[in-house]
Amino acid sequence: MRLLYLSVSEISMALFQRDPWIIDVFRTYSGEDHLYVRGRALEDQPLKLYEQQTFYQTIRNTWRAFSTDEIRHIPVRLTLPNGDHFENETDSEGYFLFDINTKADLQDLADEKGYLQLSVSFGEENSAFAKAKSQHRISINKFTGETLVPPNTSGYGVISDIDDTIMKTGVTSFLKLRVAFNTFFRNYDQRSPFKDAASFYQLLHRGASGKDQNPLFYLSNSPWNLYRYLEKFVDFHGFPKGPILLRDFPTPWDRTERLERPHKEHELINILRHYPDRKFILIGDAGEHDTAYYTSAAKEYPERIKAIYIRAVNHSKKMAAIKEMAEAFEVCPVLIVKESSEAIKHAREMGWIV
Repeated sequence: MRLLYLSVSEISMALFQRDPWIIDVFRTYSGEDHLYVRGRALEDQPLKLYEQQTFYQTIRNTWRAFSTDEIRHIPVRLTLPNGDHFENETDSEGYFLFDINTKADLQDLADEKGYLQLSVSFGEENSAFAKAKSQHRISINKFTGETLVPPNTSGYGVISDIDDTIMKTGVTSFLKLRVAFNTFFRNYDQRSPFKDAASFYQLLHRGASGKDQNPLFYLSNSPWNLYRYLEKFVDFHGFPKGPILLRDFPTPWDRTERLERPHKEHELINILRHYPDRKFILIGDAGEHDTAYYTSAAKEYPERIKAIYIRAVNHSKKMAAIKEMAEAFEVCPVLIVKESSEAIKHAREMGWIV
């Protein structure tokens, strides 16, 4: 019988091995000459999300998604396919944002669907990086991601909320208990999309010609910890691929500069500013503040919003206020719908889908 001998240092490393360093690159959006790329540096194992996983595996993944150890104030480098690279640093929560102009035409570097492949790595000339590498916590230092650079040939864009707009969440439930249950105890393949919602979004994506590749942008007040979960939901249930824009939940000691607008409104306006020559259809629900954000944006950009679709919720007081707001709004159509089929009928009548 062959004996296996391990040194004290090897046994110690096996027992007390720490998580590897990774960079999670979120799918974002960019313009012809402007990068807008987000991500996060973590001490973690990549999440393993798959269909028909057990209840225990779902709980474990949820725990791991929220029990993150961020890598603070570490240099990161973003590299484009043509070799151009840019430097930045993570913040106190491990997040980074490249919000910069480029000399290269990013549309020329994107694929036929408008996605630009990129890589992000840790800055190697750093003492923390050297220490992590010596501890065998860095086996690779190249993490891939992508950002959407919408083709100029597409007709319009679509900006959509996620919770209770495409995914049944329960934001109007008592103390939002249904939201918590669905988030923590149900896997992405067990979550329910609204009837015909994916078909409606695919029609919008294909546009008036049936092959326009109109860009889709998904907004949510969920934390970035749920990014991979929501990405899986969108892909699994047949919604068009698109950037998913979440938010950071600040801690009491977090000194990150606060946004001037609420998160979803901030991202909505940022998208409109990012593509000044493009018109948009906005889709949300009556459960939160979508109608107020969307009508405010339409007033600020009156020629840019083609229509606003608001999904009705089972809350009489909120619905009464939303209906009053919709009826008084004159900048663009505001339609309150119970089923996606109603929105499909209207969009087809307007000639926006086939």
